[in-house]
Amino acid sequence: MTRKKIVLIGAGSTTFTQRLVADLILSGAPELWELALVDIDEEVLESIHLVTQKMLEAKGVSFPVTATTDRRAVLKGADFVVTTIAVGGRRGWEMDVKVPRKYGVYQPVGDTMMPGGISRALRMIPPMIDIANDVKELCPKAYFFNYSNPMTAVCTAVRRTTEVPLIGLCHGMHVALDYFERFLGVEKGSMSSLGVGLNHLTFLSHVFYKGQDAFPLFREKLNEQQSILEQEITEKTEFINWISDRAPRYSDDPFSWSFFETHGLFPIMLDRHVSEFFPEKFPMGKYYGKTLGIDAFPIDERIAWGDEIYKKFTRIAHSQDSLPKDFFEQVPGEHEQLLDIMTSLLTDKRTCFSVNMPNEGAVPNLPADAVLELPAVATAKGFCQLQMPPLPEHLANIIRNKLKTIDLTIEAALKGNEELFVEALLADGSVGEKATAQLLAKDLLETHKEHLPQFSH
Repeated sequence: MTRKKIVLIGAGSTTFTQRLVADLILSGAPELWELALVDIDEEVLESIHLVTQKMLEAKGVSFPVTATTDRRAVLKGADFVVTTIAVGGRRGWEMDVKVPRKYGVYQPVGDTMMPGGISRALRMIPPMIDIANDVKELCPKAYFFNYSNPMTAVCTAVRRTTEVPLIGLCHGMHVALDYFERFLGVEKGSMSSLGVGLNHLTFLSHVFYKGQDAFPLFREKLNEQQSILEQEITEKTEFINWISDRAPRYSDDPFSWSFFETHGLFPIMLDRHVSEFFPEKFPMGKYYGKTLGIDAFPIDERIAWGDEIYKKFTRIAHSQDSLPKDFFEQVPGEHEQLLDIMTSLLTDKRTCFSVNMPNEGAVPNLPADAVLELPAVATAKGFCQLQMPPLPEHLANIIRNKLKTIDLTIEAALKGNEELFVEALLADGSVGEKATAQLLAKDLLETHKEHLPQFSH
């Protein structure tokens, strides 16, 4: 196989980049790859380039790596283009969550729905369309993958305006299986699933353990924990952002597990994300005795973690020392399965992945042009969606309503229309009064005006 070129735009997403580089190095065939790192921040780009070179040297591996702030200089000849950009960075993300609090809106993530997700989309969509147009001009045959949020809004906007077949990828389904395996106490890699929905709100209709229905095992485990559920929730000092030191429990994601008990499908990606699709159930962010984003999945803690990762990464980059001996053990591989996806596409391996792409009839009772998170097979001719049964109508209605909010968000971003921004906030359901939505919209537009030139007219 001839060498394949990957262009990573937004390489300053340090965790993602080092995991991808680790995967390429440990793939057993690193000579098959060429990597171009692109970021608009020269200091961040220098750090990621230095660490990449150290990683190659540590394993005695060599493949071409370039670093540039000019994506057009490296897009020509690309086989894969991957975007991980975040317009406004962590500080912008922080404001997406904190500004709405002045108006009684609390959320734990702010990257997909509710005011934070809508605000982020306004910044993200125009630059992503610019990148797509460059891909269309310079490497039209390249596979184009996006990891940036809000996933559904970004992928829909790019496809709708440029017709470039952008595919959205997310680690949600992959992480969910690890969560389920630890919940049941079964061996890693023994579970699989099927589901459809929107990114961060995918309804799993089937979860399997060694090919058998795992839902009875879920119900058995939930029954075991039911008697002390209320006590566990009451005794919590906070709902933490991630669980790594023990098996997850019913009390860690009570909304998602109660949703499963009621509807017979499991919503991914757990309460931290799923709660943002149901703001009417958590007025003023009140969530099982805590407040979303404060002591339920605290956003400050999550952003501070990202800041610390970046500082540590920068220290390693500019240190005269070799990489820490356990560096590759700390970087086990890129969680979103990008290398596996690329390999399946190149070799027609026909492996099935969860991707974000147009429905095109795969789910019969959802709009054909809607970008859904669904199972698709990676073939030499691209992705082929699996035909799925219709969602129960009450769940399909939830998806349809969220798609209306996303459509309004996209139109607001493309036209720089403040009134459409207000309408998107109202359609989302987290803001009930138009006057409040107008004040919130103005506040967010002022806060992010540096990154919203389309609203300056």
